[in-house]
Amino acid sequence: MTLLAGRTALITGAGGGLGRGIALRFAEEGAAVALHCRTAVEAARAVAADIVAAGGRAVVLQADLRAEEECRRLVREAAEWAGAGGGGGGGGRLTSLVNNAGVQPVRPLPGMTAADWREVVDTNLTSVFACTQAAAEIMRAHDGGTITHIASVEAATPAEGHAHYAASKAAVVLHARAAAREYGPHDIRVNSVSPGLIERDGLAEAWPEGVRRWREAVAVGRLGRPEDVGDACVFLASPLASWITGHDLVVDGGVSARPSW
Repeated sequence: MTLLAGRTALITGAGGGLGRGIALRFAEEGAAVALHCRTAVEAARAVAADIVAAGGRAVVLQADLRAEEECRRLVREAAEWAGAGGGGGGGGRLTSLVNNAGVQPVRPLPGMTAADWREVVDTNLTSVFACTQAAAEIMRAHDGGTITHIASVEAATPAEGHAHYAASKAAVVLHARAAAREYGPHDIRVNSVSPGLIERDGLAEAWPEGVRRWREAVAVGRLGRPEDVGDACVFLASPLASWITGHDLVVDGGVSARPSW
């Protein structure tokens, strides 16, 4: 028996490497998966094709989550797809949301503009608020569900040039805790996952010094993989975590255990 059999999940930002890893793990555990993307349509379709080829169910939904009405439309379309059986026939419902979509530009704080700030906050934080609210409205009417925010270890330890990013991710962690309290009575669990540095194509070439420093600091001796974060999200969405809500699960290979003195 797979952990998420008979469930339907919406994964935002599923066209990127981390979103792909999360989506594939949900599908491997039996969930039908609605894959959101903004511009990476072909990448999202490739993920959907992999899921279908493995015998799963997937659909690609496009939306610009910087706009509240787009967040609500996305969640509504995912719920309608779930209600139609998630591509598998028969009725179902949206049971899980993973708020993964985000951006991570580097901008030194001196000289950062309000537009720079808003681009990150609207994508990383306001979309989380809007998608969560929309999904929770549906879940409270249909026996609850789970919502997981993808935060970051930078919520606690910011890097230079990431003031807007770190602030948005710290707010995401606190939003999950607040939402957990308010939605808990409706059988909706809300948690966050804070990944460390996740491996992706070209990272070592683009940031060799950062990758070297991370490898020296991390307890398990390697960078994270998208499926490491996917495993955490699957766990939090599964019955194994039925009494876990308002929690931030750090997935960083132990780098946060390194002494800072």
